[in-house]
Amino acid sequence: MKNIFSLLVLLTMSCGLTFSTPQKAFVDRVEPMNWWVGMKHNNVQLLIHGKNVGSAEVTTNYAGVRITGLKKVTNTNYLFADIEIEPSAKAGVVNFEIAVPGSKKINWPWELKNRETGSALRKGFDSGDIMVLVMPDRFSNGDFKNDNVAGYADSMKRNMPNARHGGDIQGVINHLDYLKEMGYTALWLNPVLENNLKSFTYHGYAMTDLYKVDPRHGSNQLYRKLSDECAKRGIKLVMDQVMNHVGTNHWFIKDLPTNDWVNDYPDYKICSFRGSTVFDPHASQYDRARMANGWFDHSMADLNQRNPLVANYLIQNSIWWVEFANLGGIRHDTHQYADKAFMARWCTEIMDEYPRFNIVGEVWLNNSASVSYWQKDALNRDGYNSQLPSVMDFPLMFALRNAFNENEGWETGMARLYDLFTLDFLYANPNNIMVFPDNHDMSRFFTMLNRDVDNFRMAMTLVLTVRGYVQQYIGTEILMEGNEGDGHGVMRKDFPGGWPGDSVNAFTGVGLSDTQKEMQSYLRKIQNWRNTSDAVKYGTMIQFVPENGIYVYFRIYNNKRVMVAFNNNKLSKSLPLSRFAECIGTCQKGYNVATSQSVELGAAIELAPKSATILELN
Repeated sequence: MKNIFSLLVLLTMSCGLTFSTPQKAFVDRVEPMNWWVGMKHNNVQLLIHGKNVGSAEVTTNYAGVRITGLKKVTNTNYLFADIEIEPSAKAGVVNFEIAVPGSKKINWPWELKNRETGSALRKGFDSGDIMVLVMPDRFSNGDFKNDNVAGYADSMKRNMPNARHGGDIQGVINHLDYLKEMGYTALWLNPVLENNLKSFTYHGYAMTDLYKVDPRHGSNQLYRKLSDECAKRGIKLVMDQVMNHVGTNHWFIKDLPTNDWVNDYPDYKICSFRGSTVFDPHASQYDRARMANGWFDHSMADLNQRNPLVANYLIQNSIWWVEFANLGGIRHDTHQYADKAFMARWCTEIMDEYPRFNIVGEVWLNNSASVSYWQKDALNRDGYNSQLPSVMDFPLMFALRNAFNENEGWETGMARLYDLFTLDFLYANPNNIMVFPDNHDMSRFFTMLNRDVDNFRMAMTLVLTVRGYVQQYIGTEILMEGNEGDGHGVMRKDFPGGWPGDSVNAFTGVGLSDTQKEMQSYLRKIQNWRNTSDAVKYGTMIQFVPENGIYVYFRIYNNKRVMVAFNNNKLSKSLPLSRFAECIGTCQKGYNVATSQSVELGAAIELAPKSATILELN
C-alpha cells in the first residue's frame, strides 16, 4: 500500500497536479482608511491589500454606499474597489464583506465621517500671508520618547549632520506662540510622513507610507492637533506633498501592484533635471521621457501617474489629508517632474473640492518665462493649463542674491530687481506667487549676502513689501548661516533653543548677539505691520526706474498707500518727491514703519546710506 501511494504521488506531480488546499487570504490594509459624506469627490477607489485578495468579491449593505466595480491587477495581493457614496449616505461605519473563494469571509469596517462646518469653503493662504518654513527634525525636540522607535533604522544622533536630530511635531506645537509673535500667519513643515529608510530620513521626501505620520515625529492625531493649535493662533497649516516619487522602502514598492506602477523599474535612470524639456517646443521625446520618467534619486521610486490606479490613489490621498488635518494649503514638491497632464488633473480635483484653497508648486527654474508657464491660466502657446494656482518665485530669489552683491549699473544692482518685476506680465496672477529669499535646499540667505547686515535688511524689506506672499525659512530672523557646499546636513542647522542645554536660545534671546537680536526685532516689527497693511497685502504695485542707486515703488489699495525706497549707496541721499506725485497724491505726511516717526512729505526726503525706508502715507 505504501508503494502504491508513493506511485500515485509521483504520477500526480508528473502531471502537474496537486492536492493542496486553496491559499488562505487576509487583508492588512484598505486605503483610504475612511471618507466623508457630502464630498464632491464621492466616487472613491479603495486599494485593498492582503494575501490573495485579488480574486475576492466585495459587498456591503450600507445605505447610500454602492460598489460600482472591482479591478483586478497582475499582483493577486491587490484588489481595487470602486465605490459611490450617494448624497443620501449618512455618517457611520460601513462594513465591507470581502470574500475570497476557499477562504473565510473577512469583514472590514470603514468609517464615513461628517465634514466639519465650512470645510468645502476653507480659505487657503494668499497674498496676505507670511509663511514660515520649518524643518521639524531641526526645530525643537518636544517628545524625547520618540527619538528612537523600534523598527526604524535611522536613529537620532544629533552630532551627525545627516542623521535625525530628534525634532518633532510636539516641538513645533510647543513654540507656536513664538511663530505667532514673529508675525507668521502660515506654517509649512517639510514632510512629516513615514520615512522608513536606513539613512538620510530627516528631510522627509522619501515617504514610505502616504497615510501615516512618522512615529519619530508623532502621530496622525498629533498632526491634527498641530493644525488645531495653529488655527487658534490664526496660522494656516500647509502640508508638503510629493506626487512624483516615494521612498524605495514604501510598502507598495516592495510589493508592486502592477508592472507599470513605477517608471522604468527596475532598470531606471536618474532624472536629467532639465525642467525646460517639459515645455520646450523643440524637445526630443528622449529628453522629455528622461525628465518625466527618470528617478529623482536612487532612494526615490518615480511613480507612473499615467497609470489610472496610481493617479486615483494620489489624488484621493491629497484630498484625504486636506480634510483630515484641516489644511490651509499644499506646497507641492518637484512639481514639473511628475506627468504634467496628471498634475493638471490633480490640481483641478483638489480645487474643485475646495474652491478657495491654494496650492503652490515648486518649479525650480531661473527665469520668469519658464516659471510662469506653470501657473494656472498662463497664455501658453502649446495650450497647456497647469491649473496650479501658485508658483514659487525662484527668479526673484536668484535676483536678490545678485542685486545686493554687485555694483550699480544699467542692468545690475537695483536695476536687476526693477527689470525682473517688469516681467510680471507673464504671470496669470502675479499676486499669487511665493516670494522668498531662501529655503531648506540652498545656502542661507545671510551667508549668500556675505554676512552684510545692511544688504540683508534691505533685501528682507523688499521681500516683505513686493507683490505676492512671503515665505521665510525659520532662523532667517536671527541671521542663521549655512553653506550648501558643506553638505545639506551641515547647512540645515538646528534652531538654537529647541533642545535642552542649548547655549543659545532664539526663543528667549539668551545667547544671541546684539546684531541677531536687532534683526529679529526688526523683522518682527515689519512682519506684524505687514499683517495690518491692506496696501502691501492686496494692493497694486507701481515701480519707478532706479536712478543713481535709488529704487522706489508704491503699493496702493483703495485710498491706502505705502511708499518703499531703497538707497543702495554708501552715502545718504536726498530724494526729490516731485517724480512720484502720481502715487503720493495729496498726502502730506508719512509714517516711518521702522522708526515709528512721522515724516513730512515736502520737496524731498532723506535716505540713510544702504537703507530701506517704508512710509505709510497719510
